[in-house]
Amino acid sequence: MSVSSSPSVPRSPSTSAPAAPTQADLLDFARRTAADADLIASLPLDPDGRTWVRLEGPGGSEAWLIGWPPGTGTGWHDHADSVGAFLTARGELKEYSLAARLPTDGWQTLELSEGVDRERHLPAGRGRAFGHHHVHEVLNESAEHHAISVHAYYPPLPRIRRYSRTGQVLRLEQVERPEDWQ
Repeated sequence: MSVSSSPSVPRSPSTSAPAAPTQADLLDFARRTAADADLIASLPLDPDGRTWVRLEGPGGSEAWLIGWPPGTGTGWHDHADSVGAFLTARGELKEYSLAARLPTDGWQTLELSEGVDRERHLPAGRGRAFGHHHVHEVLNESAEHHAISVHAYYPPLPRIRRYSRTGQVLRLEQVERPEDWQ
């Protein structure tokens, strides 16, 4: 019995793409960026509306430095298929979120179960990372002081879905694409 061996095929050097940033990488980026006092101080602040500057995020991520006048917020929204992280660099933010996985598409109104609401206080130096389809709203509840935060998302935001909420009813109101906010 003869054993035939196949000719060896030369292997090409590995051309692996850089790894996508993880939620921990994005939070680490936000933490390091928030520690840059000169960058934080350079953000123009508007007394009436949020301001933002796009940053170069790690590994092709989308990143933003955002200024929050007193009493402003995002409203309920998600970041679709992106994971993300944000950290308060100055002031304090509050995040309300839902501890529930929502259907990704094909619905207009959902009745939320009791016990899905979460609340986090995020003073300067504190932040959080989140996964896909994380529904939340972020607020600067201060009546007197601006807040500044750093945000990073990967992959870059394909869309943001905006919701209204009345009691336990969440309603999809609008879908924004990158051209709507850049």
